[in-house]
Amino acid sequence: MNLNKNYDNLEQSYLFSTIAKKVNEYTTKHPEKKVIRLGIGDVTRPLCKAVVDAMHKAVDEMGVQETFRGYGPEQGYDFLRTAVQGYYAKNGVTLDLDEIFISDGAKSDLGNILDLFDKDNVVLVPDPVYPVYVDTNIMNGRNVVFTEANSENCFLPAPPSEKADIIYICSPNNPTGAVYNKTQLKEWVDYAKKNNAIILFDSAYECFISDSELPRSIYEIEGAKDCAIEFCSLSKTAGFTGTRCGYTIVPKELGKLNKMWLRRQTTKFNGVPYIIQRGAEAVFTEEGQKEINENISYYKENAKLISDTLKECNIWHIGGKHSPYIWLKCPNGMTSWEFFDYLLENFQIVGTPGSGFGKNGEGYFRLTSFGSRENTIEAMERIKKAGF
Repeated sequence: MNLNKNYDNLEQSYLFSTIAKKVNEYTTKHPEKKVIRLGIGDVTRPLCKAVVDAMHKAVDEMGVQETFRGYGPEQGYDFLRTAVQGYYAKNGVTLDLDEIFISDGAKSDLGNILDLFDKDNVVLVPDPVYPVYVDTNIMNGRNVVFTEANSENCFLPAPPSEKADIIYICSPNNPTGAVYNKTQLKEWVDYAKKNNAIILFDSAYECFISDSELPRSIYEIEGAKDCAIEFCSLSKTAGFTGTRCGYTIVPKELGKLNKMWLRRQTTKFNGVPYIIQRGAEAVFTEEGQKEINENISYYKENAKLISDTLKECNIWHIGGKHSPYIWLKCPNGMTSWEFFDYLLENFQIVGTPGSGFGKNGEGYFRLTSFGSRENTIEAMERIKKAGF
């Protein structure tokens, strides 16, 4: 038996596992201290009523012979795919049902999609970057190259002069909160078409965009269906972090890739549970949209509180306006992990060290707005007392 030696090339510990270990060690030593967690991107508000009601109804259906469901279609029930189709149509994007694939979340599909591509492809990712993009390719033994995202380009890098085959783009971005405009995305689409490359577009945070001039889908860009696969999740949109549901769009303009993804899913995936899909369907109803937008507004108000505090403290940052993430420059020349330890030990605030997202993240730090209002306010009061 031979093991996959590519795993030896991974970082010894996943970023958030290291954070959890540090926080657990601190809370064990100081059980009397209240730690406020503004690090991981996990939502804190419950599922909206429309979703819960739909799930309850689906549970009842599963308990009656006449409406019981067994195995469903691996690519998702038509009722949910139709709801996703209608959601895209509101943003001016036309999709066929067989281009929409329901999944258990964007994270899974971003890794699983690599089954379709030979390991000899060159993968281009921005630095800093969501670790899953890099780690899943390292596991497969691919050559990963980086494009520089930094304060000079507002953490929105333009296409490089070198050729790449697979390109990861996340907008609004995790971890930086930066958002590409249509002109900038068109440059990437043109680059991909010129180089016969594929863009893997992560739109997990599209629901936080409030400016109609900013694209919520890459398919708002002319030519994108010829070169892009889009991934989205209901985790941040509707609080499905614990119930798991998302969707991936593989346009038929991509030719063989659409049928390959269908074959992959029907072979390796049994589909999202019926009960969850009924809840997801409710997200796209008029009532569901109203309720989830109230939650999104809540998180965006938290982000504004964080941003306003950082401005008051003269701490450079971006994000927070069209994103739940705020990306700040560590004060007083501290490294990312020094700032992490400083906040935890002195003010009991947990964030995410920017260096965990790549070398260009060193000296930066990510805060998230996915906390309660009370905890966000308290955390900002603590930061003000730090006197940066």
